[in-house]
Amino acid sequence: MANILSIQSHVAYGHVGNSAAVFPLQRIGHEVWPVHTVNFSNHTGYGAWKGPMIPASDVAAVIDGIDERGALASVDAVLSGYQGGDDIADVIIDAVARVKEQHPSAIYACDPVMGNAKSGCHVADTIPPLLRSRVVPVADLITPNQFELGYLTERDVTDLDSTLAAVNAAREMGPSIVLVTSVERPETAGDDVIEMIAVDDRGKWIVRTPRLPFKRNGSGDVTAALFTGHYLDSRDAADALAKTASSVYDMLKLTHEADSRELKLVESQEFFANPAKQFTVEAL
Repeated sequence: MANILSIQSHVAYGHVGNSAAVFPLQRIGHEVWPVHTVNFSNHTGYGAWKGPMIPASDVAAVIDGIDERGALASVDAVLSGYQGGDDIADVIIDAVARVKEQHPSAIYACDPVMGNAKSGCHVADTIPPLLRSRVVPVADLITPNQFELGYLTERDVTDLDSTLAAVNAAREMGPSIVLVTSVERPETAGDDVIEMIAVDDRGKWIVRTPRLPFKRNGSGDVTAALFTGHYLDSRDAADALAKTASSVYDMLKLTHEADSRELKLVESQEFFANPAKQFTVEAL
């Protein structure tokens, strides 16, 4: 079991940010301390929502309170996702530094949420440069989708070679472990599949799953959380990739079959706890 400090958005209705990440991590056996950066009624994909973005000073105060309990020394990983305001980055960077000072083997897992290939960048203009220059360099593990990987590394990412080259560029920025989600390439264009690639110091691996004909907000948050959680357990990127791909595919398949606007997160709990590992992970 690991202790994970998860600094992300929160919604009351549905599953994105911490509302997507906390339960799967708990279901695979980890302790999670959620720190919220927004407190919205629902995710912004609905086009309307209520509730506040939480000021950076308030986010920092929550972390201060955890530190006052002496608990940062037992944090095994800091996980961050959608940051809301651009002032949250400083809070996250400071939290990571404080955790690592007290627990040097802890890791920082950053999901650099910016957008996707279909809808483009959907965060404030100040966020991508901030992620690129300040946040990603202090991360140990990042989980961009293919679009975000290109944005981070300022490269065209169109096929397997360019994706791997961008991963190398990202690793040169600081993180040693990279999970790339939503990988599409010309070689598989007619196969109706989607891929994920994981790279660490031990190797490079790819996994392919059937493409489901829909997208749901929060699936990337679940993916980042599960990969981080499994990696903490095994320190094996290939194993974490296999388990994550299986669980996320089965969750999305169930959500699609239910024709649900929100992820069937609770109903998918056995997929998290006991991943079928039905997809072959291949070394590259």
